[in-house]
Amino acid sequence: MQVMPIHEADRAWTLETRDTAYAVAVNAQGILTHTYWGPRLAGPSDSPAAETSSGWASFNNPQQIIREEYPGFEGAKYTDPCLKLTYPDGVRDVAPRFAGADVKGSRLVVTLRDPVYPLNIELHYMAHEALNLIERWATLRHTLEEPVEVERAFSAQWHLPRGADYRLSHLTGRWLDEFHLRRDPLPHGITSLESRRLTTSHHHNPWFALDDGTATEDTGRVYFGLLAWSGNWRLAAEVTDFESTRVNIGLNDFDFNWRLRPGETFETPHAFAGFTTGGFGEASRALHRLVRSRLPHGKATHPVLYNSWEATFFDVTEPRQKALADTAASIGVELFVVDDGWFVGRQDDTAGLGDWVPDPDKFPNGLGPLIEHVKARGMRFGLWVEPEMVNPRSRLYDAHPDWVLHFPTREREEARNQLILNLGRPDVQEHLITVLDDLLGRHDISFIKWDMNRNASQPGWPDAPGDPREVWMRYVQGLYHVLGTLRERHPKVTFQSCSGGGGRVDAEILRYADQAWTSDNTLADARLDIQHGFSQAYPAAVMEAWVTDAGAARLPLEFRFHVAMSGVLGVGANLDAWTLKDREQARTLIGEYKTWRDIVQHGEQYRLTSGDGLYAVQYVNDDKTESALIVARTHRPEPAQLPPVYLRGLKPECVYALRAAGSHAERQALPAHASGAALMNVGLNVNLSDFESFTLHLTPKGQG
Repeated sequence: MQVMPIHEADRAWTLETRDTAYAVAVNAQGILTHTYWGPRLAGPSDSPAAETSSGWASFNNPQQIIREEYPGFEGAKYTDPCLKLTYPDGVRDVAPRFAGADVKGSRLVVTLRDPVYPLNIELHYMAHEALNLIERWATLRHTLEEPVEVERAFSAQWHLPRGADYRLSHLTGRWLDEFHLRRDPLPHGITSLESRRLTTSHHHNPWFALDDGTATEDTGRVYFGLLAWSGNWRLAAEVTDFESTRVNIGLNDFDFNWRLRPGETFETPHAFAGFTTGGFGEASRALHRLVRSRLPHGKATHPVLYNSWEATFFDVTEPRQKALADTAASIGVELFVVDDGWFVGRQDDTAGLGDWVPDPDKFPNGLGPLIEHVKARGMRFGLWVEPEMVNPRSRLYDAHPDWVLHFPTREREEARNQLILNLGRPDVQEHLITVLDDLLGRHDISFIKWDMNRNASQPGWPDAPGDPREVWMRYVQGLYHVLGTLRERHPKVTFQSCSGGGGRVDAEILRYADQAWTSDNTLADARLDIQHGFSQAYPAAVMEAWVTDAGAARLPLEFRFHVAMSGVLGVGANLDAWTLKDREQARTLIGEYKTWRDIVQHGEQYRLTSGDGLYAVQYVNDDKTESALIVARTHRPEPAQLPPVYLRGLKPECVYALRAAGSHAERQALPAHASGAALMNVGLNVNLSDFESFTLHLTPKGQG
């Protein structure tokens, strides 16, 4: 029976997904209010009626209590609004009132309008039934005769049931140490997380989860969501003194203004949110499904990659790259990537950025001979670029010094000896499209590592066509235009989003790039926490993870491989420094990964343990007939008896064959066969010492 995703009755609407419902209604004052968010009800009539209330003192206007879906800066509300603007006559009071609604399939559009000013505010709702998610965004349509100054326009405000003391889960960090999971009690007032850096940021990520403090990985009511945007953003979680909890999320209004001219529209980034009773694990899996469903190449299997950066740094030459390619192919690598240092003028990080032409001293005959050499060894070819940046010592900067972000009265501030091209400018966008289209058109390149190694510090645009503060949004829109155009012209190329590691990871950049460079930190034991946090919002299919020489003195090669096999496996070590034994072990481990990488990259992920010295992560394919398990121990003081590892997501009645791999596999004394029920309820006993690990592949008994 087909599910009707949206039900409408008497100016009230209920959006239904497979397991949840989200309801809004218009009250007697014409205000669109939130009425329900939680498990599906017996029918739309079960949703509460629209709220109305009366104040009891001059300090407490009724609108402070009403759970308005998209409040404007208006009157005596005193709560954090979604919309703030200035009308042409200087009035800054915004009063969104219901003006109409339209339902088409799984989309609801509610139009609000100020009673005095003909500015339409369209609230868009999309019910993603199979994903158990609600998508929201807002569009402003200008019908006035003079410009409106938009000072804040969030994507959505999400309301939680009243009365609970909520706990906020979020991701924090810094360069080389991203994606650390924090769970903090939400205090009264406004808790703000944000980026003001022009990118998504290493320091916070636009993801959240809220629970009442009792949810676990597998159980409990969790409200969760993210913003699909690759620039400045803000999340403001507010707890009022009327026992209301709400979350605003959208564009950061710091240093922001948008001049909306007559006849123009302004659309916010899209926000996604959901509810589950299945704990933090199910919340993550819902977002994983969302991100995977939007990837440019869908369920394509990502190859094992080798990146030559740590072997050569800037000393890139054709003979050395060919020799590395030979070694990489011998251990089972499928994609060979040349990193920084291949283009003209690039001897170090002080020059060359912007001039995307092969250095004739390093590649006398261009990139062609190296690419053919790589392909002859059965590998694809990839290349590193950093198109948004320019060195002052470059041909591009000499020709167009006005193309960078700058304030004309200030000395131009460099970071890593580079400046940022203003992608808000159409001429910069078209230049990058032309240059990169030519690079991709001339060469058989399968993979582009798209880097960005600094954040904005002087966001000036002296000759901006509108308000210069529009640069924060126009830059990101320009980036999407460049990437989108290149993808249209070169649909087979895979792009990777990199910004000094995880500085630009979000659900929108992952509509243009199939994967993200998670962190510049490749130390395997440190990566366990980083990857655990990353997985709260993003799937293993987009998580590039390298094996390098970081920590090699104390971390076995096998341990480093097993940690990296939790995502899209890559190798970034100096292969010339590896022994023949290292290379043979790497070849075996890469071969093992290839047998079950589809489960990792496209299956459902279960975080079984994390912390206290034991890490176990499991992946299960769509029909629950196969599973891959990776178990690693870091430091745990002796004497230590490790707890059982309880698997998840299996068919209870199915009998699985267990094939453990790794030098410590035999010591685990695992059964040859076990039912899904036993694996999930009895669990597996683990016997590992510090920095030991093993993998386990489950298949139906009698298969393979």
